[in-house]
Amino acid sequence: MIISRQSTILGIFLYSAYFTSSQSLPSSFPQVYPGEPSDFQVSSESLPNVTFPLTRSFAGNIPVQRAGHPNDTLFFWAFEKQNGSLTSNTSTEPWGIWLNGGPGSSSMAGMFFENGPMRINGDYSMSSNTNLSWNTVVDYIWIDQPVGVGFSTADEDGYVADENQLGLDFMGFLSNLVKVFPSLATRPLHLTGESYAGTYIPYILKTYFETPNPPVNIVKIAIGDGSIGTGTEFEELPAVTVLQTYPQLFNYDPVVFKYFEEQSHLCGYDVNLTYPQNGTIPSIGFVPGMADSASTSSSLLRSKNRTFRSRLLARLQKRSEVEDLRPQVKSAQFRKREERHQAWVQSKRDLTGRANGTIDPWYGCDLFDEFIDYAINFTFPWTLSQPDGGVFDVYNIPDALDPEVPIDATVFLNDNRTRAAIHAPTSKDWVLDFDFTFGSLGGNDPSPEYALILFSTAYLPNQIYRPMQFLTELASNGTEKGVGFVFFSGNDDSLISHRSTQVVIQNTTFGGIQGFTRKPATPWTDDEGNFAGIVHQERNFTYVLFKGAGHLVAAKAPITAKVFLQQFVIGTNTTGLVNGTNVVGGEDPILAEDVMPGSDPIFYGSSVTESSTVWPEATRAAWTSFIQTETASTAATSIPTSGAIRDVELLVLLLSRPPSRKAHINDGEAYGRYKVERLATGIDSAIGTKRESNSIIYNFKGSWAPLKASGDWEMVYFVVTEDSEEGGNR
Repeated sequence: MIISRQSTILGIFLYSAYFTSSQSLPSSFPQVYPGEPSDFQVSSESLPNVTFPLTRSFAGNIPVQRAGHPNDTLFFWAFEKQNGSLTSNTSTEPWGIWLNGGPGSSSMAGMFFENGPMRINGDYSMSSNTNLSWNTVVDYIWIDQPVGVGFSTADEDGYVADENQLGLDFMGFLSNLVKVFPSLATRPLHLTGESYAGTYIPYILKTYFETPNPPVNIVKIAIGDGSIGTGTEFEELPAVTVLQTYPQLFNYDPVVFKYFEEQSHLCGYDVNLTYPQNGTIPSIGFVPGMADSASTSSSLLRSKNRTFRSRLLARLQKRSEVEDLRPQVKSAQFRKREERHQAWVQSKRDLTGRANGTIDPWYGCDLFDEFIDYAINFTFPWTLSQPDGGVFDVYNIPDALDPEVPIDATVFLNDNRTRAAIHAPTSKDWVLDFDFTFGSLGGNDPSPEYALILFSTAYLPNQIYRPMQFLTELASNGTEKGVGFVFFSGNDDSLISHRSTQVVIQNTTFGGIQGFTRKPATPWTDDEGNFAGIVHQERNFTYVLFKGAGHLVAAKAPITAKVFLQQFVIGTNTTGLVNGTNVVGGEDPILAEDVMPGSDPIFYGSSVTESSTVWPEATRAAWTSFIQTETASTAATSIPTSGAIRDVELLVLLLSRPPSRKAHINDGEAYGRYKVERLATGIDSAIGTKRESNSIIYNFKGSWAPLKASGDWEMVYFVVTEDSEEGGNR
């Protein structure tokens, strides 16, 4: 039987739809405890199952100062580096904040499963992580945000409307936090987080820069495996990189790899990174397949919002919720699986007999789902999960456990002894992932991240994602105000591969230059001298790639994560720093490759690791020989584009407003895959319409790519294919 991995979000949406149809949005409020200390100090001895010493900590809810919403608060839990360090009024030492993503994920997940002093194990026991906790480096605060997430509270009509409101709320919270801990107002703040915090943190920093007298002193941000770019860029574009990192996913089969390589090219995912980057990297479109029954617009939203909601809920949903939803979830999975089963049979999903040079009609450009489905159907040990509907850990590829080790803090945090000790609200139960982050079903983020270009043609995507519009602006402000940027990735993460982070960096201008000027290729090590990954630093930007870590870096590599924090976030380690024509620590040509190979073994079992599998040495050696030849040949040649995205010519008319403005498109310049030819000035011969003398007509010849015109120009374009002509405007 053929199996297709289908996320549990469909069942969860069904459940949530029923919930919202019968009840209003949840409303919650902070709890005022009798005799509650004004400084929020936690009674550690009252925490259940905590039998080891902890430094002093402080926890509770603090208002965000939003007018008309007194119950809108954020919950925090702060741990001192040493007793007295957080409450000292004279300290000038750095401090840190940690944020998880989601959207809607509680940062208590980070505390209890990644980088905090306590670790909740798979059997719900508690163990010490004090030696590796990030508060051993500096005072650290884990914060549930936005309002309503985790133990944070919100009025029924008080949820954030968008990311801009989120940024304002966070500044309001910080304004009140420094009233409790006054030294934090001037001490250097390092704002850190992972996953969807890659969207949160830039908006918070944007608000910080826009605030005349910000309440704190941010000196650095650090984003791990972050959703900084668009959904297509972080999930679909890196598919070939993920497969090359872990060829175990397709049994090291060169035929299968070449198929995905071709699909990646046809979808426009084979972005060429140069150092420095030669021109703006065009936005990446998304071509849906028959598996996407919704419109293209919905598909594009799905590739960002559904991705995070589904992957997170499928893997980290609290235990009781999973039990309640299991019948609905599984029925949805099985219905979809049967549909895909028929498709796989009809189109020979073993990839034999496939027509070359065309985008797969079923998956379209959803290469992420396609390679996961391939692994579940044809590759051991992922095939073991077929009876459960197909299980794949998008966060950590080598982990093929089914079911996975439970990640559940609900028992501990909802214990009344814990609530009282940390001054948590009693008006709600803590859940890892909140469904109504932005005040609507599913937590979809309505923020204006994308600028859309609309095409009325059968051959091009209906909508085009744009990268986050203000990242270069943030970088410019950061350079001016001395704020550093750190981006780190786990090499074993398939959801947001390091490739997408590199694309974002190369598409950002910082220090007056676009992207890094040299390819990251400098090794870094832990305190014992063990290879930990790759580091590169230029012009206040730092990029770090972790060996042996997935999406939740500190969960799988806690030792190197702490070293990373000490050296590259809080500290000033110069390894990988470009210094003129030299790089501190040198450059390893092997590490300069686009792919750092993953580990050999794949682990499997039921809730615990019971065994592992490693492919024969001859198989791995044959793959190494093949990929060396393949990467060399693909670097020198390209696969002809055909199928859903064809070669086109675009006649672009720029109408200046006012007439004195000059066009920001240059004759003879390449834009994406286009070559620009100036045709005429003043007369639009393509449509026979006379224009003002300040209008300019261009012809763009080549494979489809997004176009943009900056300045006060109206762009009118005409898409010309071999058998159609369509027009539109922006």
